[in-house]
Amino acid sequence: MTTITIPIDLTLLNFINTEISEGNAESKAHIVRYALNKLKDERVLSRIKEAEEDIKNNRVYSGDLRKIISKM
Repeated sequence: MTTITIPIDLTLLNFINTEISEGNAESKAHIVRYALNKLKDERVLSRIKEAEEDIKNNRVYSGDLRKIISKM
């Protein structure tokens, strides 16, 4: 696993500390990993919705399905 250092403002730090103190998260790292996973999930859902809209509007893509899926 890799470690990164990021600056955050006081509002986010207070939010993180509150989440930990209320027992909603184990650590600062846990919160950041959770947030990044949620962002990743949102991106995937957004791409699925775009694909559904493309199908609905008869926009069709061609190519290697494995490569298309790997981008999601």
